[in-house]
Amino acid sequence: MFGFSTDLGIDLGTANLKVYARGRGVVLREPSVVAVATGSQRILAIGEEARRMLGRTPGEIRAVRPMKDGVIADYDITEALLRHFIEKVSGRRSFIRPRIVICVPAGVTDVERRAVMEAAMQAGARKTYLIEEPVAAAIGAGINISEPSGNMIVDIGGGTTEVAVISLNGIVASESLRIGGDRLDDAIVRYVKRVHNLMIGEMTAEEVKVRIGTAYPGDDERFADVRGRDLVTGLPRTLRLSSGEVFEALAEPVTAIVQGVKSVLERTPPELASDIVDKGIVMMGGGALLRGLPRLLSEETGIPAHLAEDPMSTVVLGAGMILEQLEVVPEGVLVAR
Repeated sequence: MFGFSTDLGIDLGTANLKVYARGRGVVLREPSVVAVATGSQRILAIGEEARRMLGRTPGEIRAVRPMKDGVIADYDITEALLRHFIEKVSGRRSFIRPRIVICVPAGVTDVERRAVMEAAMQAGARKTYLIEEPVAAAIGAGINISEPSGNMIVDIGGGTTEVAVISLNGIVASESLRIGGDRLDDAIVRYVKRVHNLMIGEMTAEEVKVRIGTAYPGDDERFADVRGRDLVTGLPRTLRLSSGEVFEALAEPVTAIVQGVKSVLERTPPELASDIVDKGIVMMGGGALLRGLPRLLSEETGIPAHLAEDPMSTVVLGAGMILEQLEVVPEGVLVAR
């Protein structure tokens, strides 16, 4: 028996891929990781199974993230990733190919947009629509973007931080920073290597960030034991890290995010800036969950900053809400049809 098509909204993130199925809500959240055979490029595992292989594979297997800084770094593997999850949600024997709404960073080039659309079409889409991530995030956070009023969004994903002021269904001022959760993890890896002569993996760094990471100086001190390879002896070693050290490690990328927000505010028309002071800055994305970050942003800008209700899902929820009313989407919301 053939299944019928399910139209999909996809947040094709650097770290995670999320899928919204029309009429069903968010049905899938998986890491954007693919394990391939080094020689033949044969796909061995996708999603959570592949993520568990990161940093643990033998020479003949590579666990890779085909998305980098929010855009496609490996076209063929991205297509395979999309095809796998489209088939998983829609059913391998779907009768009609789905229409798909995909979120892209606000700063992507026309070439990068085309690459996303072509990858989706090759992966099985009947028609592909693109929406900029800050717009999708605002819609997913329950903001009415059709009004002539300023709304500021800060979406910190795995590969990019999207900062945007939105009014009348469009982006008035924005900045797409190639800084996200991955850069925060990398900063911890580099700090531990430089200060403690210990090499740790990216999954260990992410765990440290989640458990004791902080963006605000003087927060209550927390500790975590990390294991890695001693660069002097070459042997395994355990190290106790403090949240103060992690704050120091994260200072550079966190400062860059704050400066990006300030830069967009400086380019915001006064009337819209006044609206933002009243409403505050809405933060979302996995990176926004870093302890103390909303508080730091509030102090640095003088504007209240708060987390969206479901910060991890706002972008895909916004794509889903557009999907539910695709036939009547206002002009300017979708950047490519």
